[in-house]
Amino acid sequence: MTTNQAKQQTRTLILGLGALALIRPLMKITGLIHIFGSEAIGSIAMTILISIAWILIVIKKRLSNPIPVLVLAGVSYAAFAIILSGILSPVLDGGLQGPLTNPIALVSVFITNIVWGFVLGVIAAAIPYKKG
Repeated sequence: MTTNQAKQQTRTLILGLGALALIRPLMKITGLIHIFGSEAIGSIAMTILISIAWILIVIKKRLSNPIPVLVLAGVSYAAFAIILSGILSPVLDGGLQGPLTNPIALVSVFITNIVWGFVLGVIAAAIPYKKG
């Protein structure tokens, strides 16, 4: 595999992990989050399940350093979630709501998801597996 192919696969992985995390807000929007009993429990449960999936995926991919990949996955998820909110809030609520209406919230979404990706990357890096 060439360096360019490896970089493209890494970019695809990062975007795919970010898109995978959209399951949680989509479940919230559709009301499926309530299968866990309440929205709060559902949000926590889905975040844990997505976190486990991210860690297992980077382990399966045998990344030599999962931290930057998962940090960038957090960034991609933040961007996707903000875009989704910007598209769906006017349709569902009749007006723009969410992070796009508040610069502090916008920054907060990115920081939260960068930290989330970093913590998961550290966990994945600490798990003993044969790294590429």
